[in-house]
Formats: sequence, C-alpha cells, structure tokens
Amino acid sequence: MKKGKLDIIYEDKNIIVINKPPHLLTISTEKEKEQTLFYKVSDYEKKKYKDNKIFIVHRLDKDTSGVIIFAKNIKYKNLLQNDWDNLLKTREYIAIVEGQVEKSEQTIKSYLKENKNFITYSCNNHRDGKLAITKYFKLDSNPKYSLLKINIETGRKNQIRVHMKEMGHPIIGDLKYDAKSNPIQRIGLHASKLEIMHPITKKLMVFNARVPAEFYKLFDKKKFTL
Repeated sequence: MKKGKLDIIYEDKNIIVINKPPHLLTISTEKEKEQTLFYKVSDYEKKKYKDNKIFIVHRLDKDTSGVIIFAKNIKYKNLLQNDWDNLLKTREYIAIVEGQVEKSEQTIKSYLKENKNFITYSCNNHRDGKLAITKYFKLDSNPKYSLLKINIETGRKNQIRVHMKEMGHPIIGDLKYDAKSNPIQRIGLHASKLEIMHPITKKLMVFNARVPAEFYKLFDKKKFTL
C-alpha cells in the first residue's frame, strides 16, 4: 500500500481483492477502529457512492501480508462464507523461518486450541482442538534461515505460525511464537496465492500477490523460483 492507496489485485461489482500490507489489522478491535484494512476498503467504496458497503469474507493476521477478499454485498458474503471450504482450492503462503529446515517437504497435522492468554498450540485430543493441516516445500535455505512455500488445507487461527514454531523453526519476526530474530522488521509470512471457485459460475478465480522484495534479501534469488 503506497501513499495510503490500496493495492488492488482484482475488482468487480461483487468482490474486491487486496494485497494487504503488513502491520495493519484486517478488522477493528476495541482499541483500534480506523487503522484497519476493512476501514480503508470501506472508505474507498464510499468515495464511489456513499451507500456502498464492504463485507468481511476471511481475515489475515495483522502482521501477515498478501491476498485477502472482501465482498461488496451481503449476497456474495454469504455465498463465499457459507461454502468457503469447498470453494477454496489453494491457500498458498511464502514464509521465512529461523534455521535450516532439513526436509525438502513435509505435511504437518495436529489439533489446535487456544489458551487463556490467546496463544494457540497443538494438542492430541481431537475433541479438544480443531484439525489443522499444513504442507511446506523448501525453496531455499542457509545456516540462518529457510524460505518455504506453504499450502494450508485448513484455516485455523495462527496455524502456520504455530506449526513452524512447533517444528523448531519459528517464522522470523514472530515474537508471539518464540522467534529470536527480526531481520526484515516484520513477520516473514505472506499470503501469495488464493484460488477459489466462483460461487455461481464455478469458474476458478486465481489471485496472486507479489512476494515483498525484502523476502529476497536473505537468499540468493538465482536458486529458486516463486
């Protein structure tokens, strides 16, 4: 988002897709009402016509950047949300984690729950947590960091961040989940691609958000392709 402008990936009469910047809430909290992506997209729509509205479909963590969809009417909000798991085909992220990940790819499966301090963690009891499935592919690594492409089959709160921490490789900059380094002054997690079936036409819609330039600084770009 440059000079206060939205980085719009796609827009039509029913949805708007944004490349969300880091350090910005998706929706308001008790402490913050206006410095949110929802507020900025709503303001963008109201400048076209004062009665225009925006509806939340899904969220990204405050410090995560990348693809996020908003609906422009309640019909499309409900169409997308009510069949989200079936419509959504790909949720791809790029992450930088601490340390040199050994395996070139791995699928992590656990049941996640949240404690009273709002920290999410894995438990063994399927009755006590929600199933979370994360698959990563190593793109590059060095003794300090690894660059991963991550696909999630479930969208649990802090899912990728928890699984990376529990694997022993927290995402850089993620102090909440025990990161010790912050070389790019943000959490190294970016929602790079979202593929979703149109709820009416069933046509596959593919939305990409370019990987932030700072993600490349820790690696030799010649070694991998995003």
